[in-house]
Amino acid sequence: MIRAGAAALRAWSRGRGWAALSTAPPAPPAVPEPRKGLSPEEPPVASPVLRSCSVPVPSPLSPVQAWVGSLRHPQDTLRGLADLHPDVFAVTPRLDILHTVATWQKNFRRISYARVRTRAEVRGGGRKPWRQKGSGRARHGSVRSPLWRGGGIAHGPRGPTSYFYMVPMRVRVLGLKVALSVKLMQDELHVVESLELPSSDPQELLELARARRWGHSVLLVDTNEFPENISTAAEGLKSITLIPALGLNVHSLLKHQTLVLTLDAVAFLEQRLLWHDSRYSPLVPFSLPHRDLPGAA
Repeated sequence: MIRAGAAALRAWSRGRGWAALSTAPPAPPAVPEPRKGLSPEEPPVASPVLRSCSVPVPSPLSPVQAWVGSLRHPQDTLRGLADLHPDVFAVTPRLDILHTVATWQKNFRRISYARVRTRAEVRGGGRKPWRQKGSGRARHGSVRSPLWRGGGIAHGPRGPTSYFYMVPMRVRVLGLKVALSVKLMQDELHVVESLELPSSDPQELLELARARRWGHSVLLVDTNEFPENISTAAEGLKSITLIPALGLNVHSLLKHQTLVLTLDAVAFLEQRLLWHDSRYSPLVPFSLPHRDLPGAA
């Protein structure tokens, strides 16, 4: 007993403390338990995001998401999620920009053909109706004066008159971004994989739009050539319109209640609209085509 006490004191003096007095073997390291419900052989869950933004998103912002559907069956609505660039589909609503672009789009192609005849172009009136003095009536020199019935028109329209004017490109691009953002905020923008339909019956297309609750007018947008079935089905329908992504404009977006974009159309719009934000250069005249346009040779 004396020898054991001396050994314990020597161990305490070496700095081991109370741990030196314990004679039990050290405990084995703890093994982490597997999570319940998952086996080690189970594969990881696939991400529901079918499409990521083709253009990098700035760090303070995050992409907005929309469900991706299909047109093959009325009940086949959800296939996954698509990331949308916030600088295109989540900008601040600007009603003044929408009004400016919509008014410009309506008027810049307008040509008025209204034209009236002046006193020089009206037939007759070559002689003085009565003498200058002595008759007691007002003095006149021609019966085709603007004062007379049947005479010429003073200060009338002299068409054709062009109302052409241009809005800066940045304003037009911003108007398209605002229109797309407003459609997404109002839940009137839908994304589909493609515009493939099982048949070319117009009635089935109308039933599909009614089942999806797309409203009284639908605008379908794609970048590639439209499939034959949907082109045939929408040919005689007034409530459904097909338009290529290159021709998408603010007037068409405001005219139709629901906007349906394919995944290719979303990528095309993001690439083009974001390129416009930095395309200006003082070294390139605005009259020349821009060689840095995406897809340009």
